[in-house]
Amino acid sequence: MHRSEKTGLGAAYRHGFAVALERGYDVIGEMDADGSHQPEQLQRLIDALADADLVIGSRWVKGGSVVNWSLFRRALSVGGNLYARLLLGLPVRDVTAGFRLFRASTLRAMELETVESVGYCFQADLALRTVRAGLTVREVPIDFLEREHGESKMTRSVATESLQRITRWGLRQRWGQVTARAVDVGSRRRSR
Repeated sequence: MHRSEKTGLGAAYRHGFAVALERGYDVIGEMDADGSHQPEQLQRLIDALADADLVIGSRWVKGGSVVNWSLFRRALSVGGNLYARLLLGLPVRDVTAGFRLFRASTLRAMELETVESVGYCFQADLALRTVRAGLTVREVPIDFLEREHGESKMTRSVATESLQRITRWGLRQRWGQVTARAVDVGSRRRSR
């Protein structure tokens, strides 16, 4: 497929996923085309899919690595992933990773047409939806290389969208937990 309009990473993935689902594929993958993800490591993801619904090739699990990144870029990625993981309560160390395999049933369960994320938070959005659906996410270590081709699509607006959406989702989730706890405490007091 070739998309002539530039409507963001999320829109491109949603379109690709829709085409793959329409064609009846059982497993659908994503990876960067700039040389950062190594196709020879795909077997690691395939093997882990035996008992998972989503497999993520992770830079930030034991055995994973990044090659030729500055200390600033590492800190930014680790910090961003930690922020998203803690705020959203996700059991995923590399929330923003783009080397993934989904079962078709996983993509169907998350109602892709309702996904509004266009930038890099698209990855966090799908991981969050997978976990909230009660499905299994596995991470396998990969070696992530500095891109061989092209330029980063990370702009100020993309970073702002990610920060705003993840913060909003996390605060909404935490507020829901607080109000549920307050209701629970109140109902226990009334039943005494």
